[in-house]
Amino acid sequence: MVYSRLARRLRATGKQSFADYLDELENGSGEEWQDFINALTTNLTSFYREAHHFPVLADHLRKLRGQPRINIWCCAASTGEEPYSIAMTALEAAGGGNSPVRILATDIDTKVLDAARAASYPEESVSKLETDIVRKHFLRGNGANTGFVRVRPEVAGLVTFRPLNLLSPTWPLRAGFDVIFCRNVMIYFDKLTQLALLRRFAPLLNPGGLLFVGHSENFSQARDVFTLLGKTVYEVVPEAACKQGARPGNA
Repeated sequence: MVYSRLARRLRATGKQSFADYLDELENGSGEEWQDFINALTTNLTSFYREAHHFPVLADHLRKLRGQPRINIWCCAASTGEEPYSIAMTALEAAGGGNSPVRILATDIDTKVLDAARAASYPEESVSKLETDIVRKHFLRGNGANTGFVRVRPEVAGLVTFRPLNLLSPTWPLRAGFDVIFCRNVMIYFDKLTQLALLRRFAPLLNPGGLLFVGHSENFSQARDVFTLLGKTVYEVVPEAACKQGARPGNA
C-alpha cells in the first residue's frame, strides 16, 4: 500500500527513486510534506456510517435543548460525510427549527478537507439513505451536475472544516465540547498513544459529554476518564471533564 501510494508522488515530483524522494522531503522547502501525508491517509467514510450512533446523538442533543450553543468536534472529517451526518441529525433533533449545534470538523489530510467543503457527492453515495432524508438535506444536480447531490446550505452552515493532526503536541482548541466523534482513527495507534489522546479529549468535554468511537475500538484502559454507556459510546468521567462550561468559538 505504501509503495503504490508513494510511487504516485515519485511520478508527480519526477524523482527516480524513493531515496531521492526522501532526500527531497528532508532537505526541501517542506511543501511536499503535506502531499506525502495526504498520499498515506486512508479516508473510508459514508453518510450515517455506524448508524447506531446517530439515534444516541439525537437523544443527547434533545437533552441539551435550551443551551444557546452546542459544540461538537468531529476529529476525522475525511470528505465530509460524517460531519454532515452529524449536522443532519442535529437539524432532525431540533424538529425543523434552527439548531444551536456548531460542528468543528478536522482532518490531517488537506485534500479531503477541500472535497468536504465542496459538499458535492455522487448520487450513489446517498442511494441507501431514506428518501425523506435525501429530500430534506440534499439538492440534486442538473445540467453539468447531473448525477451529483449537494448538501443543502442549512446543513453545511453548521460545519467548519480545519486541518489538524491529532498527534500534534498542541491543538488550537478551547474546552467546552458537548460531543466528540473520533471513530476508526485510534485503531491505527498503539495503546499508550490511545490513552494519551483520551486523556487529552476528556478536559475538552463538558460534564456529561459523549465520545463516539469506532466499532472495533475499546478503551477499557481509560476507565478513569471515560465510562462505557453503550455500543462504542463513552461518557466523560465528571472529574475529568471541563469545569468551565461551554465557551463559544470552538467551531
